[in-house]
Amino acid sequence: MKFKIKIKDLSSVDEIPSYWTEADYIILLEKMDFPGAKDAKKENLRELLMMAITDFEPSEAAAIILDYKLSEQLNEGQIQQISHDMLIDKIAEEYPKIELQATLYHINQLLYKAFNGKFPNTKASIIEMAIQPIDEANQMPITKEMVLKLLSPAFSDRNLIKRLFGEKLESDAPFEEAEGIVWDLKSKGSGNYELLTSSYWIGEEDIVKDEYEAEWSEEEEDE
Repeated sequence: MKFKIKIKDLSSVDEIPSYWTEADYIILLEKMDFPGAKDAKKENLRELLMMAITDFEPSEAAAIILDYKLSEQLNEGQIQQISHDMLIDKIAEEYPKIELQATLYHINQLLYKAFNGKFPNTKASIIEMAIQPIDEANQMPITKEMVLKLLSPAFSDRNLIKRLFGEKLESDAPFEEAEGIVWDLKSKGSGNYELLTSSYWIGEEDIVKDEYEAEWSEEEEDE
């Protein structure tokens, strides 16, 4: 099945404001022993959390937030190790469990902003694209795996996904890592999509064409 792909825009950002909710702010404030968090004005919660974070040493604050977001995936020793490592390394890009990288990015950037750059700065990419089947009668849902395989013809040879997973990108082989590489994929209607990922995986320099045709095989669809 053939598709027309058009990459409309790729922007690099250092924060996804919608990720952290008011409930997150209140819980984290309480974990940091900040009094009256539930009674604070909603518009002040983020600023209060930023102040509460800096009452701790950077690694201590990191451990509290890591424990809150990732205690079901990481043990205490791993959390302590990451809380120290992320002060010197871009753990959100380097952590071997790809499925945790998105959460690590959001944690890292909250700490980066709270501590005015003591943590390394990491970037995310927002890609706006149109994906249209050439035969308009063949409409089908676009998955994370599918979108990466359809994007692969646009990738330069230096692109990290292409270098690490080239065989999966160009074959019918299942590409489970796509679920972690693509942090979010939203349909904007009329064949338009918004993809969120790390700039480590897809940056502006990785895209060498913005309009082309690509094919998704029936075997991949069946799988």
